[in-house]
Amino acid sequence: MLLFSLWQVHWWEVAMTSNDEDVAIKGKYTAMFLCWVLGTGSLFPWNSLLTSLDYYNAIFPDYHPSRVLTIAVLSFAFGIITILTYYKAEMNNRLRNLIGFTIYVIGSVLVLVLNLATSGNGSIGAYIGMCAICVSFGVAEGFVQGAMGGDLSFMCQEFIQSFSAGGAASGTLASVLRLAIKAAFENTKGGLRKGALVFLAVTAFFDLVCLLLYAYVFIKLPIVKYYHLKAAAEASKTVSIDLTATQIQVQANPSDGEDLERLSNKQLLLKNIDYAIDLVLIFMLTYSIFPGFLVEDTGSHGLGSWYPLVLTTVFNLGDLVSRYLPLINCLRITSRRGLMVATLARFLFIPAFYYTAKYGDQGWMIMLTFILGLTNGYLAVCALMAAPKGYKGPEQNALGNMMQTFLIGGVLAGVTFGWLWLIGKGW
Repeated sequence: MLLFSLWQVHWWEVAMTSNDEDVAIKGKYTAMFLCWVLGTGSLFPWNSLLTSLDYYNAIFPDYHPSRVLTIAVLSFAFGIITILTYYKAEMNNRLRNLIGFTIYVIGSVLVLVLNLATSGNGSIGAYIGMCAICVSFGVAEGFVQGAMGGDLSFMCQEFIQSFSAGGAASGTLASVLRLAIKAAFENTKGGLRKGALVFLAVTAFFDLVCLLLYAYVFIKLPIVKYYHLKAAAEASKTVSIDLTATQIQVQANPSDGEDLERLSNKQLLLKNIDYAIDLVLIFMLTYSIFPGFLVEDTGSHGLGSWYPLVLTTVFNLGDLVSRYLPLINCLRITSRRGLMVATLARFLFIPAFYYTAKYGDQGWMIMLTFILGLTNGYLAVCALMAAPKGYKGPEQNALGNMMQTFLIGGVLAGVTFGWLWLIGKGW
């Protein structure tokens, strides 16, 4: 189905493109579709983990898996992406992506193997093994998010939006699949475990498809070749393997790149510090509430065991829908001050969720969760689309890496602060 959709997009694009059209726009819609797919694959294991927390909470009830496992992923993701961002000039983006997606595939398979080997028991050994696999997911995320963020930053803004929307789509897709699988196995013996195993198998297969699409399709698109050549002409060293893989040589004087002045990382950060702060605050607020608070601290309701899954699905749906809104120019926040004000205003969600969990019913909580996702995706895409403007290829790559670093840093800070909801609960 995925490959057929890709063929349809490619066929339509060829039919709509004249022979004399500039090579820079050929393959644009196919590339946007692939960016969406790769964005989905880059966060699918992470979202698979989040949407399976009902299962992990059932087998590890004493270890707070909704908080511990997310911190295991994000702490290593932040550490890896920070290191790679510092050395980004010497790191090749294609190699980083291939390593990251390969680790995702291996890690997803290992989750299945661990569960089958331990028969799904809740022993401390199984929990430590699960934490170790989550660490590998964090390493993979650090490789992929930084490399894709840097690579797409010196291409067109629509690619950044598509990749970001794909990340949100991974959450929605994971939630819908999890709901369907849970419904299919709910009335069978060991249904919760069987559903989780099927879901994990789907995750491993999807990331294998993403690995193959990136390795053999994405870099051969005309528009991707065009932007890689342009970046290489501006002295970017991060695209060399991509150009070698597609058998393209840069027709430029070797000394050309040396004559181009480049802003340092510090200068780039100072010029875009407000966008970096926006990303930290957006994701810190969101992930201090989601998933830990929503999964563990919203009490018992009429939906029973379905309640955490419904809240996760509603959040992901709002996040997905909102990431397409900035494509409409009149709906995008372009003012830097306006973006900061909107980001700070979201902190009103903290008292809103506290009092809704304490006094409101599940309908109000579902609505509030949807709005949380809606504002999260919208503001994040506004910031990511605005930040890489007006720079040379190497600078855009560096800035893209930095923005992804601050984004993951915000998520890590959020899940860490999420522990504060447990104060006074005697955990």
